[in-house]
Amino acid sequence: MNPVKKISAAELKSRLANLPGRIVDVREPAEFQAESLPGSLNIPLSDFSRKAEGLNKDEALFVLCRSGMRSEKAAESLVRQGFSNVSVIEGGLQACKGCGAEILRGSEKVWELERQVRFAAGSLVVLGVLFGASLDEGFYALSAFVGAGLMFAAVTNTCGMAMLIARMPWNRKE
Repeated sequence: MNPVKKISAAELKSRLANLPGRIVDVREPAEFQAESLPGSLNIPLSDFSRKAEGLNKDEALFVLCRSGMRSEKAAESLVRQGFSNVSVIEGGLQACKGCGAEILRGSEKVWELERQVRFAAGSLVVLGVLFGASLDEGFYALSAFVGAGLMFAAVTNTCGMAMLIARMPWNRKE
């Protein structure tokens, strides 16, 4: 099995004009519409296995997300599917912005998926505590459930809440 290669954002920036391949952005459509690298193709991780079928297995693919976590998963999936030349852009779009790469900006103002997850998890914990203190102690279980979910997400490097939020209508605009 071919290993997933890495490319730094700075190296990608220097090679963008003559990049021998395609940039595949695995963020959700609303995130992609808000900002993206010129010429990149959006194939959201939440629908990746189905939509990646149309890619050329011999073409060089440079996989990108916001910070690098989703692109790692997508790149590993591509390698398992027999793609021979897959690289992850280290640090994702954040690193590309940090090194001064050209970023296309749209009018979409949706928060990044990670920020949405933090907001949802924090809100559920606060509601669990407030309802537990004022209505019924059983609501404390909501806070405990969210905490356990966050621990599970850290241990397994997957996030069920992120997968659920990615499917929300505001993130699915195409």
